[in-house]
Amino acid sequence: MSQFTPNYLKKGDTVGIVSPARHIDRKQVEPTIEWLEKFGLKVQLGPNMFNILDQMAGSDSDKISDFQGFIDNPNIQAILCSRGGYGSVRILDQLNFQPIIDQKKWILGYSDVTAIHSHIQANYGFPTLHCTMPINITGCDDLNETISNQSLIDALFGKDLSYSLPNNPLNKYGVASGTLVGGNLSMIYSLCGSKSDISTDGSILFLEDLDEYLYHIDRMMMNLKRTGKLQALSALVIGGMSEMNDNPIPFGKNAIQIISDHTKAYDYPVYFGLDAGHTKPNLSLRLGMSAHIRDNRLFLPA
Repeated sequence: MSQFTPNYLKKGDTVGIVSPARHIDRKQVEPTIEWLEKFGLKVQLGPNMFNILDQMAGSDSDKISDFQGFIDNPNIQAILCSRGGYGSVRILDQLNFQPIIDQKKWILGYSDVTAIHSHIQANYGFPTLHCTMPINITGCDDLNETISNQSLIDALFGKDLSYSLPNNPLNKYGVASGTLVGGNLSMIYSLCGSKSDISTDGSILFLEDLDEYLYHIDRMMMNLKRTGKLQALSALVIGGMSEMNDNPIPFGKNAIQIISDHTKAYDYPVYFGLDAGHTKPNLSLRLGMSAHIRDNRLFLPA
């Protein structure tokens, strides 16, 4: 295992849960605690994680205290964010992430947590895990939830991951290898030009989003194109583009068509419809690690 790879988990390890963004209720986290304990993991909750300040899970200082406490604690092997929404970017510059690298621990989450993933990869080149979160873990006997949860456990316990890339008439099929980067399109767009801005050259870029206006998707893709983020990719993989909105005068294209148009000029593979992001199921992706595309599958070796 590379010195720049987090340690995979084993029974007896501890997962700390924090709330860096929108607030969450304790009852919404209880199924996650029970589920993680079934796999022999211990769970520790951030002391402030159920605080409420308007939309947020308490003040920025509350979030910083919880997150930095778990970053610094060598007895915490992984830090799971409870949910997205908005707020993670507000605390990035006040956190010292170096102990994560020193202790080789995982940061887990998706959506707004993309800000944290991107910041760590941009500044430390260290992998993180894009995956389901407690807000989505209900304990119900639902196949999609079971797939999402098992994917998270497989990723954390060091299994090789392999996912089907669905057929789509707009796909550009091919073979590719590179470091997997990305996450939520809106967050990546918002970080452009900041110290949390990821490099995409030679990478397999993954993008997903939820509840955006179609012209916003076009604007964000224009930004990625004009800033060079689409130019030198090894491949582009699109996850969920869910619950998109339009104006009374239609934009004229859906999200997939917009992205396809903005990547037509490039000769790398482009795949649409991976079950990751705001989708059911939400498959886990190790960001910052090697990935391969062949035979219309995405391979993520441990």
